[in-house]
Amino acid sequence: MTLEPRPVLPADLAQLEALHASAFPPGEAWSADALGVMLALAGGFGLLLENRGFILARAVGEEAEILTLAVAPLARRCGAGTALLAAALRRAADCGARELFLEVSRNNIAAFALYAAAGFTQVGLRRRYYADGSDALVLRRDLSAA
Repeated sequence: MTLEPRPVLPADLAQLEALHASAFPPGEAWSADALGVMLALAGGFGLLLENRGFILARAVGEEAEILTLAVAPLARRCGAGTALLAAALRRAADCGARELFLEVSRNNIAAFALYAAAGFTQVGLRRRYYADGSDALVLRRDLSAA
């Protein structure tokens, strides 16, 4: 079974909200309105694996950033995160971005492993960045090979 994400449509916002709520602790999940705002940013795009997960990113000029990646708990360790991340890398590169950035909690070992396996390296640290007080690792990936 191949996992091929499709572009997010405005009609998907309720599903995105539910997926984000399942993937993040209470108080950190984004509403449908917030997700819509992220998609409306200049260069914003989203990719969805139905009922499994989604990724929101933006590409402006030569830089891109992942805004959020959410995978439903029951879909974890089945390739959904890898498929979403790979599709976002390709899309950002197709938009002309040469590098992709993201922040991940120092405490999110699984997410860090996903990003490291995809070739991301740490380029910065944001102390007490998240609501729970955890630090954010700033990661970067060169897109020349995406």
